[in-house]
Amino acid sequence: MATNDVIGVLNDLIETSRDGEEGFRTSAEAARSPELKSFFTEGAQRCARAVADLQQMVQRFGGQAAESGTVAGALHRGWTQLKAAVSANDDKAILNEVERGEDHAVSVYRDALAKNLPPDVQAVVQKMYDGARQNHDRVKIMRDRFTAT
Repeated sequence: MATNDVIGVLNDLIETSRDGEEGFRTSAEAARSPELKSFFTEGAQRCARAVADLQQMVQRFGGQAAESGTVAGALHRGWTQLKAAVSANDDKAILNEVERGEDHAVSVYRDALAKNLPPDVQAVVQKMYDGARQNHDRVKIMRDRFTAT
């Protein structure tokens, strides 16, 4: 894969991770449950670390790292719906929207893994993909628990 293509994939992942960081932070601010506030805060921190790691990789390849998420990504991930759920301070609704966002993140990372990335980049992307799947699964479990109560 050409260097510019690798940089493009990494920048797409940076934008997705920034969108996740923003979504988790917004969710943490609005959640009523202390457990959810803590989980969302940790999620925002994990996304911020992913952004930093990805930015370093872009720089290592001689590229300019993306500095923000995208409007299209934010809309696709449903942050407009998240903001509506947040305004109602409804933990179940927030969890539903966070799960939708994590669905998107998993999809973006899966697509990146399908590319012919250099082995060291592939390993980092795989680790981040695994983390996104774990986040998604944990959100789903919490959502199901909050729905049952």
